[in-house]
Amino acid sequence: MRVEHARMHAKHRGHEAMHAEMVLILIATLVVAQLLLVQWKQRHPRSYNMVTLFQMWVVPLYFTVKLHWWRFLVIWILFSAVTAFVTFRATRKPLVQTTPRLVYKWFLLIYKISYATGIIGYMAVMFTLFGLNLLFKIKPEDAMDFGISLLFYGLYYGVLERDFAEMCADYMASTIGWCSDSTSSVSAAGALWERSRRVPTAKRR
Repeated sequence: MRVEHARMHAKHRGHEAMHAEMVLILIATLVVAQLLLVQWKQRHPRSYNMVTLFQMWVVPLYFTVKLHWWRFLVIWILFSAVTAFVTFRATRKPLVQTTPRLVYKWFLLIYKISYATGIIGYMAVMFTLFGLNLLFKIKPEDAMDFGISLLFYGLYYGVLERDFAEMCADYMASTIGWCSDSTSSVSAAGALWERSRRVPTAKRR
């Protein structure tokens, strides 16, 4: 073992400078990439949001299939199917009067589910750290896996539905001409939903 250790040191002798250069290059690349991302977000926010949303939506699919996470895959397919339909309705021209209500209700439902899931996952993790899982005869590994999984589901789908909701609100607001620099996508979506809710009432009267 000593001979092998000496051979390894002899083989990698003089590589310290190369390793330091690699670390410096890595740090410089991270700094430059961060600056470029900030500039991209400030100058072209629409394309930045679209690209990052697409990556966050599609990239986990590769790891899901590779690692055989079938539960996540089933939930991802269901979420993607309904969200794709809602997004399709929100981007149609002319805009159907019931579409804002549909968009509002769907993303509000996902927000409530993801929020509750994250809270339950956080509580499960904290209970495991304090050892309360032993009162229910649950192994710490199982309890921690359960809590972390719920935390991940809540955070992932919460962020994803927020970005999709903003995109749909922007499309709907621009379709009917309510989009301006001083109008946020959230306020526009609320106004659109109020409009879709009041129109059928007025027709009935």
